[in-house]
Amino acid sequence: MATYALQIAGLVLGGVGMVGTVAVTVMPQWRVSAFIGSNIVVFENLWEGLWMNCMRHANIRMQCKIYDSLLALSPDLQASRGLMCAASALSFLAFMTAVLGMKCTRCTGDDEKVKGYILLTAGVVFIVTGLVVLVPVSWVANSIIRDFYNPIVDIAQKRELGEALYVGWTTALVLIAGGALFCCVSCCNEKSSSYKYSIPSHRTTQKSYHMEKKAPSVYSKSQYV
Repeated sequence: MATYALQIAGLVLGGVGMVGTVAVTVMPQWRVSAFIGSNIVVFENLWEGLWMNCMRHANIRMQCKIYDSLLALSPDLQASRGLMCAASALSFLAFMTAVLGMKCTRCTGDDEKVKGYILLTAGVVFIVTGLVVLVPVSWVANSIIRDFYNPIVDIAQKRELGEALYVGWTTALVLIAGGALFCCVSCCNEKSSSYKYSIPSHRTTQKSYHMEKKAPSVYSKSQYV
């Protein structure tokens, strides 16, 4: 029962991490306007994401424009786009693999050992996905902080950390936690199965005892002859 609860918890965390990965990929709030120095025009917000940039004016609808070319992006955003797409695919693959290894799933059979290996694979993929999400989010954050404190960069070009980066860090931790739970469940199943096969059951012990008791010895046969 405890292992089943851990499976459910890991699946929930994996599902939340999968949704968070897709959300971070499509969110435009990776880089936001920094209102510092003479740049205090607070009624105009600029958002820069992996796929588009958005301009939001006061009392006016937000306007977004998709990037005309991938080469127009900075190197960190170019790499982040590819890594986040790979992370979205990996999170979906890990989630489906975890569903196949659940105890309530019957399409993969009733062999607990096989399901343990499936859950272990899902856990490893979830952990790898969390690391893949962590790399681009931290890379973009590092470049934003570096440019923010760089006196050579113009004030109008400086940006601050957007909401997508915070969601990305949280998503990475959730994915790693879900993967760790699945790895723990797989190890527990393997230990319980090895313990089950190492110790004979009470019925088998009694049966072997009665068989030895009923079997006549060679000495008793010689007396009847």
